[in-house]
Amino acid sequence: MKLLNYTTGHLAVILIFLLGIWAVIFYFEILDEIYDSMDDGLDNQKILILRKARQDPFLLQKSEFEDGNYIITPTTANISKTYKDSYRDTLMYMENESEYEPVRLLESVFRQDGNYYKIKVVTSMVEEDDLRKELFISLLYLYAGLILTILLLNRYFQKRTWKPFYKVVKNLENFNIVKDSNIEKEETNIEEFKLLNKQIGRLLDKTVQSYRSQKEFIENASHELQTPLAVSINKLELMAENNDLPEKAMEELAVVLSSLERLTRLNRSLLLLSRIENRQFDKSEEINWNNLIKQFLIEFKDLSNFKNLQIEFEEEEEISNKSNKDLAGLLISNLLRNAILHSPAESRIVIRVKSREIQFENPGNKSLDPTTIFQRFTGSNKKSSTGLGLAISKTIAEALEIQLSYEFRQDKHLFRVKF
Repeated sequence: MKLLNYTTGHLAVILIFLLGIWAVIFYFEILDEIYDSMDDGLDNQKILILRKARQDPFLLQKSEFEDGNYIITPTTANISKTYKDSYRDTLMYMENESEYEPVRLLESVFRQDGNYYKIKVVTSMVEEDDLRKELFISLLYLYAGLILTILLLNRYFQKRTWKPFYKVVKNLENFNIVKDSNIEKEETNIEEFKLLNKQIGRLLDKTVQSYRSQKEFIENASHELQTPLAVSINKLELMAENNDLPEKAMEELAVVLSSLERLTRLNRSLLLLSRIENRQFDKSEEINWNNLIKQFLIEFKDLSNFKNLQIEFEEEEEISNKSNKDLAGLLISNLLRNAILHSPAESRIVIRVKSREIQFENPGNKSLDPTTIFQRFTGSNKKSSTGLGLAISKTIAEALEIQLSYEFRQDKHLFRVKF
């Protein structure tokens, strides 16, 4: 979820509660104002009616609401002494609505010509149900308008405000530690983004410096190891050609030569792993994986014939994508070599190309540990193996952003390359 949507979502929830509380307060304030206004109107009507009654005593006989909004009935002096004006809500039958409607009623007493009278004055009022309904609808429109306004304004202003951040993120996504030493930053007046740009710049400087130092060290160490190893192997091979050496010494020389050759392969493999992890293979081109597999099947034909292996290549689909051809070739080569070397003689290997997936299947006696098979120096128990073949394959798969997995089923090892 984007930060803009996250904050807008929280704001929307907060607005619901705030508008709900505001609506309750506003509702009671409006009711209070309406009642005050109606009560003032009733007082004014009472004064006008009493003034007319003094001019026309006939009005004192009006005891029904049929032809007006008031009635006057006689009362006693005792009741008048303790009576106070009262306002209350009641219902009155309305001819035009043919039903009872709420009205506001004022009851009061007055004296005229030595007699005491009670007067009741009514006026129509707003129905609270209608008021609540209209208020609720108005709140819905208000809420929708506020959210829409906030979304539009947020999208406009936040997009401009967060432009430096998104530019840094985009440049970081495209950053290549092999080619680039820094990234372009957007100029901004916002202190937080200035600090972010500054810290990212410092971090990248340290990372690039560390990468270059590590790269230089690995290359130098590999080169320095290769030279004495090559010299030692050459000298030992010359010694092995000496027929005067006893058989025991020849056997020892063979063991040492084998160890040095394994060390040479190990050194090359570790250097390759380092280069892959450091993203030094960045050139991409269109690759047809089916054709790539066919190419390596030809290259490994002698090795498979030596073990009398039957290799079947099943093409259900054709897979092509843009990737690094060198790394793709190493991945196919490692998996194919692994299947050939670890298959019993005169057995069958199957390579399948399915929809977005390549499978390498070869026979086996027991399952390997899926949690450690791709770790370094755990992929093989053979003395001639460096134990890095599957680790390199896994690293290549991660560099190419594809998935390499292993499973064991029906006495067969199965490696899956999923795109």
